Amino acid sequence: MSFRLSAAGAERRRFLGLSGLLLAAATALPLFGAPSPAAAEPLTLEAIKKAGVVKVGVEAAYRPFTFRDKGEIVGYDVDLAKEIFAPLGVKVEFIDTAWAGVIPALYAGNFDVIMTSLTYSKERVAKVGYSIPYTEATQEMLIRASDADTIKNLDGMAGKILAVKLGSAGDTMKAKLEEKLKADTGKGFAEVKAYDDHPAAYLALAQGSVDGVINSLATLTQVLKDAPGKYAIVRDIGPRNWAGIGTRKEDTQLIAFLNERIEALKANGEIYKLQEKWFGTRMKLADKVPDFS
Repeated sequence: MSFRLSAAGAERRRFLGLSGLLLAAATALPLFGAPSPAAAEPLTLEAIKKAGVVKVGVEAAYRPFTFRDKGEIVGYDVDLAKEIFAPLGVKVEFIDTAWAGVIPALYAGNFDVIMTSLTYSKERVAKVGYSIPYTEATQEMLIRASDADTIKNLDGMAGKILAVKLGSAGDTMKAKLEEKLKADTGKGFAEVKAYDDHPAAYLALAQGSVDGVINSLATLTQVLKDAPGKYAIVRDIGPRNWAGIGTRKEDTQLIAFLNERIEALKANGEIYKLQEKWFGTRMKLADKVPDFS
């Protein structure tokens, strides 16, 4: 039951991401537009220390990154944010914000950073300051645990049935996956079935109607946790993608601090311990922000 809630949270994010364009058009702080003059003064570490608090914008409806448990906002991003800002000796305050308005709210000064699996895109990187990656956002494949010995990579899907959610990243990827599969094995998918939502695709997988389901790694780890022993994840299916911590473009000192802390937590292994706690696996993190030029 709980993995349905996880999928619903992901669907909400996608819906809100689209509706954010409409919200942005109706505000003076556009989603991908220039920051307002009032937000032009850089935020320094000294200013954060003086305030005694760093405000982190999140959408508390996306397990396991940020979500509510008995009224409290918890998750991977929450634990990691506390580790990142610990050297400053300040309180970390989490502000629940609708995904559609998270970037306008950042430039409005409602909080200091965005930490809610903000993936990199060409438009965002052009307008939003970013830390280096702290989590993966790659599309991977869910299979039945009983098939783990035969479907070890994409090649194992030759002649088998793939499931995608209509309009999802997996749906967009299916043609390239088919092309790669044919090039590597000489044989494509037996069929690609599209479903209205991911839970329906998971059910089809459990019932044997399909052999693999494409979705984001973070969401699939929740499916594994919610149904122990039932499924397995096949990695390296899609191109690598990540998420970083979002800031205002002018907050260069803060960005440098975030990068330094993420690197330190990678070096001492703390970031991977948190990934194992919340996702049940370690993630492959790039060392720099993707180049979209």
